[in-house]
Amino acid sequence: MTLLDKDGVQLTVDDTVATVTLNNPAKRNAQSPALWRALAEAGKLVPGTVRIVVLRAEGKSFSAGLDRQAFAPEGFDGEPSFLDMARGSDSELDATIAGYQDAFTWWRRNDIVSIAAVQGHAIGAGFQLALACDLRVCADDAQFAMRETSLGLVPDLTGTQPLVGLVGYARALEICATGRFVHAEEAERTGLANLVVPAAELDGAVQDLAAALLAAPRDAVVETKALLRGAVDRTYEEQRAAERAAQARRLRDLAGVTD
Repeated sequence: MTLLDKDGVQLTVDDTVATVTLNNPAKRNAQSPALWRALAEAGKLVPGTVRIVVLRAEGKSFSAGLDRQAFAPEGFDGEPSFLDMARGSDSELDATIAGYQDAFTWWRRNDIVSIAAVQGHAIGAGFQLALACDLRVCADDAQFAMRETSLGLVPDLTGTQPLVGLVGYARALEICATGRFVHAEEAERTGLANLVVPAAELDGAVQDLAAALLAAPRDAVVETKALLRGAVDRTYEEQRAAERAAQARRLRDLAGVTD
């Protein structure tokens, strides 16, 4: 069932699995404000019955990053250029960027597990979109790069926090400041990728991972994800308490005990 198909984004749902596809391969799935709005809308349209959301892309590249048209004086049709945006007030600029970030925030909701299937180039905004997901399965030709600094910018689409969490501060700084490519082998070795497979096996590997995730009871996965996501911000004792509270909820649920 197709719920959305516009501005380079398609959302389909098959029972408990939703698939978001970047479908503008002619432009290597370059990103724009319209695409970000479509991604944010897709997040709102995902039914509550969905447990797994797969993010994939058509063509040879996952996403080549921000469409350079954004920096042209004329911008996109019906959109202000980034140069025009820079002339606005601080509050206007902050609100605009926050709106763009909405496309990248919903993938880590506790009620779903999101999987990015990455092939070819994932550059800049493309890298950050892959980082927005919980898990990343990569083809052996995948190449990540954070190129914002080469444009005099910073990564601002929610990618910095998960990148530091995955590879550590020093490596994250080096990756972002140099803009170099991180190839599939390094991505798997450093924890950026959960799994690397031959390109022809990418879809099958994602399907196998989704099936494995679906084998566990939904509520247990939701509670576990919430525990793990909050662990970074808790002390050891606070995490112990959170584990006890979550387990108590699961035991009562399994026993049919209500408050």
